[in-house]
Amino acid sequence: MPKERDAIGEHKGKHRRCIIIAIILAVLLIFALIGTLTLGAVKRSLVEIGKIIIGKCSRTPSLYAGIPQGVIAVIWELRLPRIISGMLCGAGLAVSGVIFQAILQNPLADPYTLGISTGAAFGASLAILVSVRTGMVLPVASFALVFAALTLVLVLLIAAQGGGMERGSLIMSGIIVSAVLSAGISFMKMVSGENVGAIVFWLMGSLSAKTWGDAALLAVIIPPATIAAAFFSAHLNILALGSRDAQALGVQVKPTRFLYLLLAAGITAACVSVCGIIGFVGLIVPHLLRMACTADNRLLIPLSALAGGLLLCMADTGARLLGTGEIPVGVLTTLIGGPFFIFIFMRRRKM
Repeated sequence: MPKERDAIGEHKGKHRRCIIIAIILAVLLIFALIGTLTLGAVKRSLVEIGKIIIGKCSRTPSLYAGIPQGVIAVIWELRLPRIISGMLCGAGLAVSGVIFQAILQNPLADPYTLGISTGAAFGASLAILVSVRTGMVLPVASFALVFAALTLVLVLLIAAQGGGMERGSLIMSGIIVSAVLSAGISFMKMVSGENVGAIVFWLMGSLSAKTWGDAALLAVIIPPATIAAAFFSAHLNILALGSRDAQALGVQVKPTRFLYLLLAAGITAACVSVCGIIGFVGLIVPHLLRMACTADNRLLIPLSALAGGLLLCMADTGARLLGTGEIPVGVLTTLIGGPFFIFIFMRRRKM
């Protein structure tokens, strides 16, 4: 009985700690949203920014009548959709990282493990190449989404033929497909000639020039998928124990795994189609929160969404303000995430 009481008390303590951390992350996210709007070459007060946002949302132009049109365009058309896109993208990558790590039972798994991002990158590179070579403008985000979906289908088909939907088969299938698509991307970069910069810049991952359309696409996909993932997260907890244990506990393994694969792949495809390749967010955030708070996916998913949104927002702000030219945020997250990846790998080897 004392041991049971101690276990219950420890569980309640972890739950309270997670709630406190969630509140802190939510507050920091709000402050980051407000603070980053004031940073940049065009500096305005919070009062003026508030007037612009409230006036635009309520369709009351009189609220921002005395503010220059250039300032209004910078705040409303450039900064705000960029910040919202960054927060949604960071949240999505972190949530999909939680899902892939649970399904594949691998703390080194991330949203790009199954090659979904490479498929999206292939589609985007193809759209950019056709646009610069023929002059016919193709929608990059749409091509990225379509090819990400095709990549998922191909990975699942190969896995089904090569050993079923087990984690080993899924990872190997993702590696094979990703390698082939990476070669295709390299070929497109070669034949694009002097226009290769457009493809390379997109592949490095960037939140520059994001529009309200980009933010809307992420808003339509990521919050509902995150809510769905959190709603069924008890099954994800059981699935993380392994197929046999999950089956014994009454979870329908194949349908549940397929549902989560669709959710994680859809989130990843949306993020990559809008923002390009932004690495390590889906690896760093879930792993840190799992070490600091809990491995319970019911709490880990919403915590990761908040922390991922905050991380990418801050990273993009740093990429925007560091130096004279803008650094692609994917480069910055990789520079941060690379050493952390090495740390996780070495720590795992010692365990």
